[in-house]
Amino acid sequence: MSENVATIAAGDRIAVGEIRATARIVNNYFDGIPVTGVHKLLFFIIMGAYFFEQLDNWNFGFIAPAIAQSWNLQMTDIAMIVFWYFVAMTTGGFLGGVISDFIGRRKTFLGAILVFSIASVVTGFTDNFIVFTIFRALTGFGVFCLMVTSQAYIAEMAPAESRGMWQGRVAAVGFCAVPLVAFLCRVIILMSPEAWRIILYVGGIGIVGFFVGLKYLKESPRWLVSHGRIAEAEEIMEFLTHKKIDLTEAAKKVETKIKVSEVLIGMLSKRYIARTLLLILLFITITPAGFLFTTWTTQLIKMKGFSVSDSLTATTIISIGVPAGCYLASLVSDLGGRKVPLMMLGVLCGFGGFAFAFMDGLTGLTTTGFALSVFNLAINFILFSYTAESYPTRMRNTATGFHNGLARLSVSASQPLIPIIHQTYGFAGVFNSVGILYLIPVIPLLIWGMRTGGKSLEDIE
Repeated sequence: MSENVATIAAGDRIAVGEIRATARIVNNYFDGIPVTGVHKLLFFIIMGAYFFEQLDNWNFGFIAPAIAQSWNLQMTDIAMIVFWYFVAMTTGGFLGGVISDFIGRRKTFLGAILVFSIASVVTGFTDNFIVFTIFRALTGFGVFCLMVTSQAYIAEMAPAESRGMWQGRVAAVGFCAVPLVAFLCRVIILMSPEAWRIILYVGGIGIVGFFVGLKYLKESPRWLVSHGRIAEAEEIMEFLTHKKIDLTEAAKKVETKIKVSEVLIGMLSKRYIARTLLLILLFITITPAGFLFTTWTTQLIKMKGFSVSDSLTATTIISIGVPAGCYLASLVSDLGGRKVPLMMLGVLCGFGGFAFAFMDGLTGLTTTGFALSVFNLAINFILFSYTAESYPTRMRNTATGFHNGLARLSVSASQPLIPIIHQTYGFAGVFNSVGILYLIPVIPLLIWGMRTGGKSLEDIE
């Protein structure tokens, strides 16, 4: 470099006045650089999109009884809607990851917002069961497509020092939609037999995030560099950090040509097979355990002899633990290289499940359920960060989508077992199963898990 250009290692502490306007910092993307206001705006856009994504994700569980009454639907009809929703979510996980690895994080993220927002409004307007089922499925596709894309996107756009914190904060804001939609449904649905449609219209407000993101959301510099578009990546880096960043060295660490075969099966190659198998174990145990708890708690509490009103009161309070758990994740995620908090939360979730299993009073069920809700969301969102960090840029979203899609398939496969377990072993048997599922991957994680928190994504690779 010429004498007018200063080459500075990432993380060096140099007074601003010592760096001339023409200085270029050799940096591993955002690592070691403070997050600026315009950079934070990007995370706030993701938070807003995530909020409406979660609102659309959770609203059907609250409005299903009103729809069933309005349309005279049977339980099999509701099950059909839920079935196709999960199928579409699985598809969104698989395809969303692949698509974003090829066309970019930004385009896929914005497209997902458009899909689930429009689909939610259509489900509110239609009187046709088949049309409702199709567009509810499209809602699921868009919801999960955004989820897997946002995981990789935040991992690539945040500094190594605070990557887990930003993942947790985005999730904490997004999951505030859960208690909010519960409150809205309690207020609105009672207004009239067709008032449930308003909840679906509210889900369509997420389209505002599309237009805001269209103007302000930037493509991931890592994705651009992986496609040989270094100049564009450096321009975005300068816009977000207010510093001139030289990504020449970073570009040497990636392969700019992406082979389809490598994207689809690269995570099963010798280099990545160990971390892939561990992540599969984590997802097929933790995710079904979490969905078993969140999906069946209201019904099973009611079957213990409590009234519908008491059951809903308990689960509404428990739902407040959802955003609280995401906030907890933001506080502890970056500790112990991501591996340690995953293990600790796995143990807490396991024993939380055992404690919940043997509670008989409503107060005890609500208290332990709230704690389990907090730990469950915390471990899930640290796992999302852990997954996104475990693979290189060229295959990150495909791998993230694969694991999340496989997790949804495991949830679907586990559902028919719940009535059998409940009939044989009762309420305690169901939630003891939850505790066991959380504990299964703890020892493998201790032995084979790697530390990713606080490290550059390229160093992890």
